[in-house]
Parts: sequence; structure tokens; C-alpha cells
Amino acid sequence: MDFNFSEFLIKAHKANASDLHFREGKAPSLRIDGKILRTAMPPLDEQDFQNILLKIAKKDILEKIKVSNNVDFTYEVPEFSRYRVNYCKDLGLPKLTLRVIPYEIPTLEELHLPQYLGELTKFNNGIIIVTGPTGSGKSTTLASMVDLINKHQQKHIITIEDPVEFLYTDRKSLVTQRGLGVDTETFESGIKYALRQDPDVILVGEIRDRETLEAAIEASETGHLVLSTMHTNSCVQTLNRILGFFEDGSSSLVVQRVMNTLRAVVAQKLLPKVQGGLAAAVEIMSVTPAICDYLMKSKFEDVYALMQRSKTPNLSTMNSSIYALFKYGLITKETALDYSDNKIEMEQMLRGIYHGAKNSSEGNLI
Repeated sequence: MDFNFSEFLIKAHKANASDLHFREGKAPSLRIDGKILRTAMPPLDEQDFQNILLKIAKKDILEKIKVSNNVDFTYEVPEFSRYRVNYCKDLGLPKLTLRVIPYEIPTLEELHLPQYLGELTKFNNGIIIVTGPTGSGKSTTLASMVDLINKHQQKHIITIEDPVEFLYTDRKSLVTQRGLGVDTETFESGIKYALRQDPDVILVGEIRDRETLEAAIEASETGHLVLSTMHTNSCVQTLNRILGFFEDGSSSLVVQRVMNTLRAVVAQKLLPKVQGGLAAAVEIMSVTPAICDYLMKSKFEDVYALMQRSKTPNLSTMNSSIYALFKYGLITKETALDYSDNKIEMEQMLRGIYHGAKNSSEGNLI
């Protein structure tokens, strides 16, 4: 019996799947509440896979697939759902990964994210980076922040994405959305030409290289707010990655420019909740004068120590956020330890012997 793709999407939607995996020669798989689940369906044969491709990919995408082993695009079932799609090869066989993109952009409150993220949207210039591993909700967090600006400020927002994910409806702001390979060639050129399009806010899908970072710095230096993502696990690791783009002797000047423009780094993870679903743990590092001083001296350990001691919402560690989720019964002790990058500190917090600022009685419930 032929594979019914449309029926499968409906079932995946009802199961609240976040990702769908299709690979020739394997049965379809789903990601639900952060876990990969294999279905009991028969493996997809070559014709099944080709039928899926013909259904979801337009002619220009099919032409790209013929000459490339990696292609990103979007697929939409009107009034049902949108998907970010990646085509790739797995041991020489074609594979599709579909990430669900909600029509409705959730608010920061609905995502149970720290209220301080809303304060970051009030900057008129600078760079804000949301970071985390793949599937940690970075795009959704940024979309919530952009939509908050859209609802409350009279701005021109330009998004540059690969591909365009969330769709915005103009509210108080005017929103222009541009996709790589369709409306602009690269993130770097997208930022360059965006500066000629009267922007106030520029959303850059991802900072992948030095050229994109330099373009983002230039945009922020000329009075624009730039929001973007990076694939790192913590705020300090993000700073190391940024400086790693400039290992040619120009780092001192770059550090100064970065410190003058970087407003905050937000790192996040999604943790499985006890009752099902996922909860966000969030680390926040605003670039305060003290943080600037440590960074100029490459004292990254002191940056983290300052975040540990802080009692303010603009500086908080991932462990304090994870511990808050445990304290309020949203996650288990095992989950807290599994997702912590500083397990010794987390063990101390769980045993009640940690003497940091945010121990057994403090921490943001997010």
C-alpha cells in the first residue's frame, strides 16, 4: 500500500510532533517531547519518497536537489501548518527532515521565558544573540521578541532567513521578510543591502562566519538593533566563538567593537518535563561594564563567576535556571543533572550545599 503523506502529517500534528523524519529504506520517525520515536510503519521505498518530494517541493527546489546534497526550503499546508524542510543524503539515500513552524507566534509569557527578554527588545541599537543546540527553540524565542517589537513599536523590521520560517503580520511595525537564495544571496549581503532599506531592526537567521558577524557589527554601529542566533551551548562559549572568528591578530580591535555593540547573549535548552512537554532553561548575560572589563582582559572564568553571584535578571546562569525548574517540580533530579554542563555545581545545588547567589531559595522560574 502506498504511503499516505497527508494522513501522516495529520497524525503527527495530533501527536504534537516537533520534527518528522523520512528516509528511503526506513520507516518514518517523529520527535515528540524531545525524544525520537520510530513508527511501526513499513519502510519507505523509492517511489514513496519521490511522491513525498513531488508533493512538498516546487520545481525550482527539485532542480536544486538534483545537483545538491543539502537543500533547505519551506512547505505549507494552508490553514494547517508550515514546515522548515531539509533535504540531505544518508549513506547515499535521500532523507527529509521537517520541523513544524506554528502559524501563531507564541508570546514570551506563553513560552514561560524570562520577562527580561522583553526588556532587550527596547534597545535601539546593538546585537542580541540567542544561542543553543539544534532544536532548542532559538528561532521561536527570536520570533517572539520580534513580534513583541511588531506589536508595540513603530519600527521597520527586516528579517533575513534561510529559509523564512515564522510569518509576521504588520501591526505597529512594518515587517519585510527575505529568504536566502530567493530574495538575497547571503546573510552578509542581506545585511549590507538591508541598510539601504530604512531598517530599525534586522533579524539575521544565523551568524555562521566572520563576514556575517562583521556586517552585523557594522549595522549595529550605525544605529540598528540586530538579533541573531549561533550554535553554541553557553554565553561564555558564544563569546569564545565570536573571538575565534578573528584569530589573525585583529582580535583586540574586534573585542572593542564587539563590546561596544553586543547588548546580550541568551543561551537556552529545552528539557523534558515530568508531566510531558518541554520546558526552557535560559542563561542570560547582559554586557555590563563589569562584563566588558573581564572580556577585554579575556577573563572568561570571572565572567561566569559574576553571573553566578548576580541577583539581577540580566545576569543568570544555566544551572540556576535548570535548578528553578527542578525546585518547582517541572523536571526530575536526573534531568537536571543530565542537561547541566556544570554537573558538580548542579549536584551541590540539588544537595542544598551550594553557596552561590541563586541556591535553594532563589532562581527564575521560566
